[in-house]
Amino acid sequence: MIALSQQEKRILAIAEPLARDLGMEIVRIRVSGGKRPVLQVMAEKAGGAPTDVEDCAALSHALSPVLDVEDPIAGGFVLEVSTPGIDRPLTREGDFARWTGHVAKLELAYPLDGRRRFSGVLAGEDAEGVRLELEDGSELVAQVHELSKAHLVLTDELIADARERGEMPPQPEDEDLEDYELDESGGDDDKSYNKTNGAVE
Repeated sequence: MIALSQQEKRILAIAEPLARDLGMEIVRIRVSGGKRPVLQVMAEKAGGAPTDVEDCAALSHALSPVLDVEDPIAGGFVLEVSTPGIDRPLTREGDFARWTGHVAKLELAYPLDGRRRFSGVLAGEDAEGVRLELEDGSELVAQVHELSKAHLVLTDELIADARERGEMPPQPEDEDLEDYELDESGGDDDKSYNKTNGAVE
């Protein structure tokens, strides 16, 4: 679930080694929008260590010129680099075990008994898959590759846990995160990245 489309998978292949060199991991890649697409790169320190705006800015600095050369998105686009946030998406094996005991929403790629969306408490993750304890006492077990979407639900317990771990991410009011906008106003042979006021997820 880190990358869905072929375009996103290509960008992931570009971004992963750069992130690794900075001691970071890519959580999610998404390309959205039409005329001027937005490329969202969500990343964190390896192992889920506390990640700050300087880490995001460093990844932006490393990624911007490589995207310019590789050109995975035709035309101009906006690059946003952010941390996952507290109610973070869960995209990789191991994400679910890390947040055992917290409320999450999962969506299956294919319906199970006519149902795709489930909400409950994460009960663990093992060789059989992700375990989600549902409100009726039953348990959903699914492999990560069987999911199309998953994220934590913002609760007081989740906020307290994130604070205790020292994992409170940059918040929207932070102003020192540097994102970049690809400006192609000079034509195909004159591309440059301009700093913009980016949003932190």
